[in-house]
Amino acid sequence: MGLDPGLRRLALGTLLAAYPGPVPPDWAVELVADGLAGHTLFGTNIHRPEQVAAATAALRGGRSDVLVAIDEEGGDVTRLAHATGSPYPGNAALGAIGDVALTRRVYHAIGTELAALGITVNLAPTVDVNSTDDNPVIGTRSFGADPVQVAAHSAAATTGLQAAGVAACAKHFPGHGATIADSHHELPTVDVPPELLRQRDLPPFAAVIAAGTKAVMTAHIRVPALTGDGPATFSRAVLTDLLRDRYGFDGVVVTDALEMRGATLAAGGVAPGAVRALAAGADLLCIGAKVDADLVETVVAEIVAALADGRLDRARVEQAAGRVAALAAWTRTDRPDATAPDGLGYAAARRAVRVEGILAGLEGPLVVQLHAHSTIAEGRVPWGLGPHLDGTEEIRVVATEADPEALRRRAGTRPIVLVGRHLHRLPGGPELAAALAATHPVAVVEMGWPAAWRPAGVRAFVTTFGASHANGQAAAEALGLTAHPGFTR
Repeated sequence: MGLDPGLRRLALGTLLAAYPGPVPPDWAVELVADGLAGHTLFGTNIHRPEQVAAATAALRGGRSDVLVAIDEEGGDVTRLAHATGSPYPGNAALGAIGDVALTRRVYHAIGTELAALGITVNLAPTVDVNSTDDNPVIGTRSFGADPVQVAAHSAAATTGLQAAGVAACAKHFPGHGATIADSHHELPTVDVPPELLRQRDLPPFAAVIAAGTKAVMTAHIRVPALTGDGPATFSRAVLTDLLRDRYGFDGVVVTDALEMRGATLAAGGVAPGAVRALAAGADLLCIGAKVDADLVETVVAEIVAALADGRLDRARVEQAAGRVAALAAWTRTDRPDATAPDGLGYAAARRAVRVEGILAGLEGPLVVQLHAHSTIAEGRVPWGLGPHLDGTEEIRVVATEADPEALRRRAGTRPIVLVGRHLHRLPGGPELAAALAATHPVAVVEMGWPAAWRPAGVRAFVTTFGASHANGQAAAEALGLTAHPGFTR
């Protein structure tokens, strides 16, 4: 016996699915016609702008107010530019510049590009306060470590996106910035009293709520004082008592991907996780990136079963679907006819570059880029100085496998530019920097989160606050390794 059509449609109205490849398969469009809230686009769905526009048009063929979401943060997390790197610096660079008007312009430009492609929801900005240098999943996705600064830029980013007609989704509530674990792989714990959260992690969320953000995304983190043994995504104390009642948020609560280990470890799977999230107060359930029709139907069946056995109250699911429908209605309003300004992101990235030490005497170097693993959030996006070098030799090595003497011989009389991400915690990175600086003039280019670590003996330390295409161009220009009219060293 099949599911009740009304209950199936109700459950579908709370789900954000995904599909493989550049063309939406029939099942993806059919589910939209049946009531599915929408789909999230990932790098595998993105080939070129005209193809993306055709894909979103196909989804709207299923239903005109379908939600089409994407993680387009700029900086290190980009889907539109996953093949080349983003033309915009990310949040850490914008925070370092400290110009909230610029942050608004950058996010308005990102929103303008998304709107032109038919994308209606941006799963951004990241408003976490990165209070831990060794945070493995936030880092340069954060506007900084100061709650006041992060709050100001978060509000500006939200305003910029939504002025372009794209709904913002601030993440990850109640704050993922103090973790030293990645919730894609495990359930991180932030064992702090609620008062510290209110002082350190929650001000940016208050700011984006005041700015009118349409959505807030949950964090798969455990805060024992609030969530007990489970993640915030499944906590009524966090989603309802704190976010709704204390902070007055009346928009859509979106879960982080329910396929992530931080959620599945606690719930025992995506489908039971969906039920727990709805019961806690979530409205729109992001299933994840690896989704097919069978998985969607499994989640729907679990929600319908939970309505029957009392785990879920129908009024709660109707409330969730109603909020999602209101968001969909907002996305159908007329969008401003605008064009993203050329070069905005590159100009911004130049302003973010910080140089400690002296760049003189570093002409004609050997560029050595150190391999760094990417997080699941970032994906395998190209980064570094390579695309921007004007005839300068570059080699790429793994720090723990690199032979300093071989690199010295390769460099000869040339100075060395050592390029890395999160060098302070990269195995073998600090040791290699010190070994090379003992015999050669060395400049270190840090394209990850800038910790307090500085290698002894280097001629210069260059910080970009991110590894986007724009950040790489700005660093190459600062070092005089590529020509750019108007750039002054």
